[in-house]
Amino acid sequence: MYNVYVIRSYSMTDFNLDEHIVNLLRDEPFFAALSRRMEKVATKAVPTAGVKFNEDRCRFEMYYNPEFMNELHEANPTFVKGVLLHEFYHIVLLHVTSRIPGERMTKKWNVATDLAINSELSNFEKDYESPSGYVVVSSMLPLDKALIPSVEMFAKYPPHLSAEEYMEMLPDNKDKNDSENGESGESGDGESDDGDGSSNGNGFDDHSDWGDSDGTDEKRKIAEERLKEAVKEAYIEAQSKGFGSVSQSMRKNIKEAITPRVNWRSVLRSFVKASQRANKTSTIKRLNRRYAYIHPGRKAQRQAKIAVSIDQSGSVSDSMLAAFYSELEKLAQLAEFTIVPFDTEVSTEHVHVWKKGERHEKERYMYGGTCFNAPTRWVNANSFDGHIVLTDMEAPKPVPSKCQRMWMTTKQCAERPYFQTNERVIAIDD
Repeated sequence: MYNVYVIRSYSMTDFNLDEHIVNLLRDEPFFAALSRRMEKVATKAVPTAGVKFNEDRCRFEMYYNPEFMNELHEANPTFVKGVLLHEFYHIVLLHVTSRIPGERMTKKWNVATDLAINSELSNFEKDYESPSGYVVVSSMLPLDKALIPSVEMFAKYPPHLSAEEYMEMLPDNKDKNDSENGESGESGDGESDDGDGSSNGNGFDDHSDWGDSDGTDEKRKIAEERLKEAVKEAYIEAQSKGFGSVSQSMRKNIKEAITPRVNWRSVLRSFVKASQRANKTSTIKRLNRRYAYIHPGRKAQRQAKIAVSIDQSGSVSDSMLAAFYSELEKLAQLAEFTIVPFDTEVSTEHVHVWKKGERHEKERYMYGGTCFNAPTRWVNANSFDGHIVLTDMEAPKPVPSKCQRMWMTTKQCAERPYFQTNERVIAIDD
């Protein structure tokens, strides 16, 4: 069921990784579960440790240099655990796969991901005299090798930001003499001066082949899916056994990483197209595309009617309305909509048609409570083919809809709906 570890011994050291893996079973159930699903390879091909893509086996594997790991063990056994967790965090946060920005790996992304991860592996306390406002009080990693926020070159960088946030903070300056920008080729995480993510062996871990597909895109995709499945299985197992040192915020990030993302814009477009069940009749005036001059063509007598009910109660934010109006401009290229503003009742004087190709500014007419029966009954009475409801879901379940109905709300509201429904509920970013 689980992978067989490929661990070769070297005369240069008696380092035994298994001893440290066993400790994870006691202290870190989540990472222990992930470790069982990952192959770990001892090799002199890397100077430190890292996660690499094995093209022949279509999988990502953890590589480590026994001499490097033995040096860490002799300095402090906790550092070995820190290295293991550091590499596993790269995996669970998708740093080696789908989160790589742009088309290729850069040194800037390497540094940003390490800063984000090493925040989780270090303990900080507030110190308003320091440039970042924090100071490190302890760490699972060697401070002279790992890149850690608020330490040395990154003294101005606060801890516990995302890799993308650190990416924004890091300057584009490639001057290797500028030690304050955190991109010196002589410091941490095995980064070279050319900015391509290769390792010079002087740092903490190796990122040398991140994002380097070399024409093996399909194999890499297979490996990425295997990696996601391993993280998902480890997450499910940890829900009963515990997550160890994984913080609540990090658990949320891991859950988001393994949860399939729904492109709500694509769903909306599909809903609109599916609702366009136009009545058609035969006509000899149209050419049949499949059987030209044999069978008559088809003529559409009408376009489908789609209602968009917009919850304008006081609990719905302006930013949510703005996001929805922005997407409706794109959807207006596909079909014509009837906008139905409502709170506890439909504002019939403000019901209007959004015609194809038109642009509309966000408009708010109401600030009352919420009742979903009002827009549903109005739509039922006016014979629509599809009904989209933008709302915060904070009202009782409405009466049944005569046409297909879909709900759109924020992620937070979708997780805590006021009522349960079998109809499609799409979560969007507020």
